[in-house]
Amino acid sequence: MQKIKAIKFALALAPIALFAQSAIAMPTFMKSGARTTQPIGHYELCQQYPRECSQKTRSTASVELTRPLWSKIVKINNDVNEEVAPRTDQEMWGIEERWSFPGAQGDCEDYVLEKRRRLMDLGMPAGNLLITVVRQRSGAGHAVLTVRTSLGDFILDNLQGDVVDWTKTDYTYLKRQSEQNSGVWVSINDSRSMAVGSVK
Repeated sequence: MQKIKAIKFALALAPIALFAQSAIAMPTFMKSGARTTQPIGHYELCQQYPRECSQKTRSTASVELTRPLWSKIVKINNDVNEEVAPRTDQEMWGIEERWSFPGAQGDCEDYVLEKRRRLMDLGMPAGNLLITVVRQRSGAGHAVLTVRTSLGDFILDNLQGDVVDWTKTDYTYLKRQSEQNSGVWVSINDSRSMAVGSVK
């Protein structure tokens, strides 16, 4: 019983510890580039859910990252990762690529869409919740959610439990949604030495 209590206590403190580390570190933001191609899966999702591609923001200001907000971000990341069992689109739909909001099963884009939806339900702007396409070390494509905050760009990922600064991952970042228009995609300059302390 004591061991269980200790584990629960450690889990409760984890978001606070991660927030403290983030607050101390120098904020880093991805450098976005020119407009690029929209993933076919996202295009098809937008035909089914037009609102997903019509969210526009006038400001690119980052969201103020407070302890309470950080805890909510971490909780949503953990909840969705636990609630959704990983399955490929081929296994679920019999096709190579289909972006959808998950039920009990989903692939990487589905995890991202659900996390994004829940964070938007908390009041976070669409322009700060950006679906992002990356390449894994193996060369396989993958999708994560970038959350733009005053303390930098953070990654929500179904392949790992922690919410981390984007520079702390081993992905190559390829493209993501535009901060101004959720239906537009922009390239990412992933030279980590180019990460800057201000948002473009």
